[in-house]
Amino acid sequence: MRQKSFFLAAVLLFSCLTVGAQKPGGLSADLLKKIQQAQPSSPADKAIINAVASNNIDDLVKNHANQGAVDTYFSIETPKQSIHDQQKSGRCWMFSGFNVLRANFAKRHQDTLAVEFSHAYLFFYDQLEKANLMLQGVIDNASKPLDDKRMQFFFKNPVNDGGTFCGVADLAEKYGLVPMSVMPETYSSDNTRVMARLLSSKLREYGLELRRMVNAKKKKAEVEKRKTEMLATVYRILSLTIGEPVQSFTYAFKNKDGKAVTPQKRYTPREFYDETVGHGLNGTFIMVMNDPRRAYHETYEVEYDRHSYDGHNWKYLNLPMDEIAKLAIASLKDGHKMYSSYDVGKQLDRKRGYMDVDNYDYSSLLGTTFNMGKADRIATFDSGSTHAMTLTAVDLDAQGKPLKWKVENSWGPTYGQKGCLIMTNQWFNEYMFRLVVDKKYVPAKLLKEYGKTPTMVMPEDPLFGCDE
Repeated sequence: MRQKSFFLAAVLLFSCLTVGAQKPGGLSADLLKKIQQAQPSSPADKAIINAVASNNIDDLVKNHANQGAVDTYFSIETPKQSIHDQQKSGRCWMFSGFNVLRANFAKRHQDTLAVEFSHAYLFFYDQLEKANLMLQGVIDNASKPLDDKRMQFFFKNPVNDGGTFCGVADLAEKYGLVPMSVMPETYSSDNTRVMARLLSSKLREYGLELRRMVNAKKKKAEVEKRKTEMLATVYRILSLTIGEPVQSFTYAFKNKDGKAVTPQKRYTPREFYDETVGHGLNGTFIMVMNDPRRAYHETYEVEYDRHSYDGHNWKYLNLPMDEIAKLAIASLKDGHKMYSSYDVGKQLDRKRGYMDVDNYDYSSLLGTTFNMGKADRIATFDSGSTHAMTLTAVDLDAQGKPLKWKVENSWGPTYGQKGCLIMTNQWFNEYMFRLVVDKKYVPAKLLKEYGKTPTMVMPEDPLFGCDE
């Protein structure tokens, strides 16, 4: 009995010693003590602790010297248009793209006609195409292990509602466009979370089934037949949540006051696209991007970063910010808005709709600095393109250099500056990433660089998330 008790005591003692032992690099008691001793303890620090405990940090760090009235004057500004609201969805890429298309339509008609495109219509096909892209991608890569990066890419995010302007170009050319009045929003198109979760779950289930069929050496025709059956179910889900896409409709164009100025006419979606856009979008624009991690004046293409299996990957020319600004200014001077995207949450004063690097002074409150440059922020997932907005105006100094910029947003007409946001040029340089510009505003030298064989990069890169 005594021997047994002695043995148990020895085991307990050994266990305690093992638990107390620290692996090198761990947070030991001595290290914790040093950290605690380094904490300030002045009365001012106690006041800060009390303030932070009871308040929103952003409310405490607003830079009072930067809280004056926002300067809303712009030396170059495109005509204003109605502001839309993407609600609780990630469709900013479509809203920004449509802003450009309807502004171009109004400009061609000397601002006497206006058009509003249905986001729900094209969103239906966006989701269907992305479902097919995922399923076919799984088929194409079925021989790879399930934990392979490419397989994980498809299964991690089988479908989403984010995207880029490439999706607007590909989908609108393929399926056409319809007016907002003939296919309005539904609850699920405005609030995509539940629909996306259900579709993702179903596509993961389907992806596994197709993967097993391919690896079991099923005939290609049999796999294709099963994929078609799967997409029919996806189509049904989308029809119930977003609505069945219209096949034809009657429509009369209206002026900005809402008065019909053309006779009623019957259109198919493709005919309406031809009437309002007038030409194919692909081949008319280039996407430029600022990624200081990579060589400038080189072209890159993001593998599998597209909306449809037979569509165009996201391809871009990497440029310094001053050259991107020149392209934007040239387009704005000619009255053309542009698709652009940003890390919109950084230093955004939501109440004033104003973005400036000095809006919030986190350093003074927290007693530290945040010194990473743009390249390091991208590389460490601290910053990246998150939201697309429509670039509409620029204010230039006497030497023609930009002072500030203005964008149309898709968070409703009451947000910020009547639905718009204003940003300083310094903020623009730090947090702007993508710009889509018509080729007619791009110098021949840059067009030649854009035409070079691109370097393929992976969609897992920190910078290549979707605009939402």
